[in-house]
Amino acid sequence: MARIAVIGAGVGAMAAAARLAVAGHRVAVYERTETYGGAVRRFERDGFGFDTGPGLLPLPAVYRDLFIKTGKEPLESCVELVQVDPSARHLFADGTEAPLPNASRAGVVAALDEALGAGAGGRWGDFLVRAREAWDRTRRPLLEEPLWPNWQVLAEREPYPSVPHKRLLRTRRAGTLAEIGAWELRDPRLVALLESHALAYGLDPREAPASAAVLPYLEHAFGTWYVRGGIRELARAVYERCLARRVEFHFGAEVTGVVEKDGRAAGVELADGTVAEADLVVCGVAPGVLDRPAPRAEGEVVPQRGAASRLTVLLALRGGRPRGTAHRTVVHAEDREAELDALFGVATAMASRPTVTVLRPDDPALVPDTGHEAITLTATVPSGSDTDARHAEDLITVAERAVPELRDRLLWHEVRTPADIAEVTGAAGGAVPAPALAAAEGRLLHPSNSTALPGLFMAGGWSHPGGGLPHAGMSGALVAGLIVEGPEFRGSQ
Repeated sequence: MARIAVIGAGVGAMAAAARLAVAGHRVAVYERTETYGGAVRRFERDGFGFDTGPGLLPLPAVYRDLFIKTGKEPLESCVELVQVDPSARHLFADGTEAPLPNASRAGVVAALDEALGAGAGGRWGDFLVRAREAWDRTRRPLLEEPLWPNWQVLAEREPYPSVPHKRLLRTRRAGTLAEIGAWELRDPRLVALLESHALAYGLDPREAPASAAVLPYLEHAFGTWYVRGGIRELARAVYERCLARRVEFHFGAEVTGVVEKDGRAAGVELADGTVAEADLVVCGVAPGVLDRPAPRAEGEVVPQRGAASRLTVLLALRGGRPRGTAHRTVVHAEDREAELDALFGVATAMASRPTVTVLRPDDPALVPDTGHEAITLTATVPSGSDTDARHAEDLITVAERAVPELRDRLLWHEVRTPADIAEVTGAAGGAVPAPALAAAEGRLLHPSNSTALPGLFMAGGWSHPGGGLPHAGMSGALVAGLIVEGPEFRGSQ
């Protein structure tokens, strides 16, 4: 039985802690803030409740596996999962509206044909078939296995089997997500639908590899889920599972560095100068949080830089949620190129009318009574950007396309900026990590879960396999596997 110190109480770090504790280890978690969950937080005021981090859960199988492996109570005994249907309602720049069914290829094809015209659904359906090939080729190395030492193979190989495109008498295959849209979808609304999945993770579709096609496929294949009471309830359930397995939590305990002894990790040093000795250390925080970061081996993946952030506006409304309202509406930018230039150009700034995701959960736990509604607006913004009340007003203006009489119903609103994310997570500029993706010369891979320092491991969104709730949860499984089974561990079978 080893003594294991875990740095940070994010969801990925807690997933590792629970798995390690059930394997018989003594696990202690050190969290610099006063609560668990990392970016998965909740804001409450006047009887309203809002998720200030992720609002929906893709690929819930990751957390079902966590709860099965760490106790008798399955996930559904600890939280109530609700499949969101439609998966999303899309409002395009030309006024076209398309509600898309959850986890139904035939339903999505029919819905797009009806909304965008005959043939649109077929092109999207054909794209999903190719996206599935990319998923099948990368699922294990990018989600279920530790990052291979020869990770350069993933960096060089493009797994998306795009259709050839003739240009200048030469046959080419799509190398970016934008090229997939232009060559294979051939409709600005389908292009916007495709690129919105990359934009939600802070990725520029003009630079994101074609392998980013797995992002819409993941949602299509495994559905979109909501946790009753908000995603914060998932973090609570993971925290309580840790407590049930006798994981110790130390809140308000800022770790400044990893203690080394005889060439191994031997504990953590706290901001007050004390040392907590340990046989193994799991680091679950963003790059730059520790004064002395983990050493990297030569040729290792470099931590992702330049990730985007999010602006979130929380709306408290008078009047109940109308029957039949979609849980999620994506309001697409009127000028997509201007939005991308503003986000990813040399002089980054927030677009005045960005793509906005409107979440309107049908959840009595989030409102004081049936005569009120809680709505969350989110938009991707540059990390470190100086957002203010004017930018929040821009999001509200965009959301009026999705919520009739929004301003007349508005009681108050709260804003969460990149600076707020930075305060909670410690990530520079409030950056939010993207999931790991193949190709792109490895720019969208994340550092391995093992490190150059024996006894030190990495979990959470800033390590393999990257950001997003499913990926963070899987990082915990990979770290636990490497510690329990050793370096020969090759993932779940």
